Amino acid sequence: MNLYNTMSGQIEPLAPSSGALRMYCCGPTVYDYGHIGNFRTFLHVDILRRTLLQFGIPVQHVMNVTDVDDKIIRNAAAASQDINTFTKKFEDAFFEDMASLNIQRPEQIARATEHIPEMVELIQHLAAKDIAYRAEDGSWYFRIARFPAYGKLSKKDFEGIEDGARVDVDEYEKDAARDFALWKAPKPGEHSWDTALGPGRPGWHIECSAMAMKLLGPGFDLHAGGEDLMFPHHENEIAQSEAAGDVPFARHWMHVRFLLVEGKKMSKSEGNFYTLRDLLLKGHRASAIRFLLISVPYRHQLNFTFDGLTESTNAVERLRTFHQRMLKGGFAEGADDAITEATRKAEADYTAALANDLNTAEARAAIFDLVRAANAAADAGTLRSGNVTEILRILALFDGVFAVLEDNDAAMTRAAIAWADSEGRETDASVVATLSLSDADIDALVAERTQAKKTRNFARADAIRNDLLEKGILLEDSKDGVRWKRK
Repeated sequence: MNLYNTMSGQIEPLAPSSGALRMYCCGPTVYDYGHIGNFRTFLHVDILRRTLLQFGIPVQHVMNVTDVDDKIIRNAAAASQDINTFTKKFEDAFFEDMASLNIQRPEQIARATEHIPEMVELIQHLAAKDIAYRAEDGSWYFRIARFPAYGKLSKKDFEGIEDGARVDVDEYEKDAARDFALWKAPKPGEHSWDTALGPGRPGWHIECSAMAMKLLGPGFDLHAGGEDLMFPHHENEIAQSEAAGDVPFARHWMHVRFLLVEGKKMSKSEGNFYTLRDLLLKGHRASAIRFLLISVPYRHQLNFTFDGLTESTNAVERLRTFHQRMLKGGFAEGADDAITEATRKAEADYTAALANDLNTAEARAAIFDLVRAANAAADAGTLRSGNVTEILRILALFDGVFAVLEDNDAAMTRAAIAWADSEGRETDASVVATLSLSDADIDALVAERTQAKKTRNFARADAIRNDLLEKGILLEDSKDGVRWKRK
C-alpha cells in the first residue's frame, strides 16, 4: 500500500509500525448537519480503511467528535440549549448519515468532552516546559516561538513570528501565526469545567492532540483529514504534541481535497450548499452519492454536479444489474479463455490502482472493463459458469471497498423523509410517491403483470406498468426477465 504523505510531499509505503495500523481521522464538529464536502473526506478515509483491511492490514482507527468549540457554544446559546443537548442531536444525525453512505464505523469514537483530564494534563506538561503560559484572563496559550519547526506540514514560512501575539478563536486566517489558545477562560454564561488550570474549556486544537496520543500513543502511523484542516489545526496539533513528547506526532499525513458544486465553491450564499439529507429528499440515492463522491481520487478536486449524480446513479444500476445477471446463472460449464484473461486483468488492475495512492478512478475503470467484456460474452453465449464464479469473486472484492451493490437506497430515503416530517420540513411529493410501494409490493405487481401477459390480458398488464410509472417505478423487459428500478 502506497499513499501520498503531505509531510514529505511524496508517495510512500504505508504500513503499521507494529501490529495494527494506528490511524486518527479528524471527525465532525457537531454544530449542524454534515454537508457533502465533509462526507467526501469521511468517504475517502473509508476507502483507505476498507482497502487496508482487504490487503490484510489490521486497523486501529480512531475518529474524534468535537462536541465543544466556538461554533457549538455560539449555536447552542442561540438555540437556548446546553451544549450536551445541542450536540447530541447533530452527533446522532452524523452517524445516521455515515450509515446511509455505508461508511464503516471506526474502532473508537473519541468525544472531546470525555477527555478533559487528558487535555489538562497535556497543557500542564507544556507549562512545565515553559511552552504554555497563562494570560491575564486565565486562558492558556501555546508559545509557538518555542517550536522552531512550526509550519513544516503546511510548508508555510513563519520566520519573524511576533512572540506573545495571540489569537483566541479556534479558526483564523490561513497565514496568521500567533500563539493559539490551549485553554479558554469562560465568558459569562459559557459551559466550563473546573480544573487545575482554572475554570474554562479546551481550545479546539488541544483536543485532538490529547485524544490521539492517549488512544494511539505517540508516533502513530497515520493522521487524516480534509485539506482545510492542514493549517492551523493540524499544524497546531503537531506543535503541541511534539513539543510535549519530543517524538514525531504522526508518521504519515493524508489530506482530502475540497469539492466544488457545479464548478463553484460550495456556500450557502451561492445556493449550492447541500447536506446529505438535502439530496436524499430530492430523490437522489445514497449509493449514487457515495459512488460519485469517491469517483475522483482523494488528492484531486471533485466537481460535484447533478449530471454527474445522474451518471453515478446509472453506473450503480449497471453494476447491480450485472451482478444479478451473474447470480441468476444458467451458464454452460467450463470457462472461456478470453473472459478468464479479462477477469485476471481486472483483478490485477483494480488492486494495483488502489495500492497506488488509492486511485479510485482507475479501480472503477478496471471493473467496468470486466462488466463490458462479460456482458458481451453472455450476449454471445460464450460466458461459462467457471468464468462467473471468478467474476462474482472479483465483484465481491470491489464491493468490499466501494460498497454499492447492496440496494438499501429506499430505506435510506424513507429515513430521511421521516426525519423531515419530524422536523416540520417540506418533502418532495414525487419522492414520497416513489417510495409509497415497498420492494415486495413492486415484485408482486411485476409478477401479476407477467401473469397477465401470459393470459393475454394486455389491458391489465399495461395498467400495472402505467400505475408503476406514475409512482416512479420503471420496468425493463429483457430476455432474462423483468427488471425494475426506482427513478
